[in-house]
Amino acid sequence: MNIHEVEHLVGLSKKSIRYYEEHGLLKPQRNRENDYRIYEDKDIRKLKVIKFLRELDVSINDLKRLNDGVLSLQECMKDRIHKIEAEETKFIKVKEMCFEIQNKADTFDSFDVQNYFLNMNTLNKEGFTLRNVHTNKAKKIRGAIISSFVFSSFFLFLIGVISWFQFMESDQIPWIIYLFFVLLFGFPVIGMIYNLVVRIREINGGEEDEASKY
Repeated sequence: MNIHEVEHLVGLSKKSIRYYEEHGLLKPQRNRENDYRIYEDKDIRKLKVIKFLRELDVSINDLKRLNDGVLSLQECMKDRIHKIEAEETKFIKVKEMCFEIQNKADTFDSFDVQNYFLNMNTLNKEGFTLRNVHTNKAKKIRGAIISSFVFSSFFLFLIGVISWFQFMESDQIPWIIYLFFVLLFGFPVIGMIYNLVVRIREINGGEEDEASKY
């Protein structure tokens, strides 16, 4: 089975699968004729296990320890239960604060926030937040487009200057040299457009968010 079939079957991107391979969690066989990776049933099963455990927020380091036999699955789950219970306690504290504020007659202008502010700061220092910490996809895509546009504009400007002199001035450079420069400055533009498309697919595909878990 090739990597494209694995992507469809497991629901992981090629980038994520390569990431797990780089960290030694997966070692597929190689086709002797073309050196392409060949994924067997055992690789599919392991990827499904990895994906499931990542959904349980098991860290990449713990996955490596599990894979190496240093950490047992039972010990791993015991640790996750402990951390989930700690998170539950924090949610209960926040819920209690919300009920307390709800039962008061404070307004936005008269709200005495000091004690709540200190309590929330303590939770924040422990890594707890209710906010969505993932960067907005549209913002990432906009940044990628602006970056590609700036660099592409530079090379397109050079092509434009060369073309203006070639077609507007009487002293033309040899056409072979002109075409050489057009190709020289045109290839980076094509490369940037291609990379932009790949980048947008990665952002929409969630690789950025998935990588942030590592």
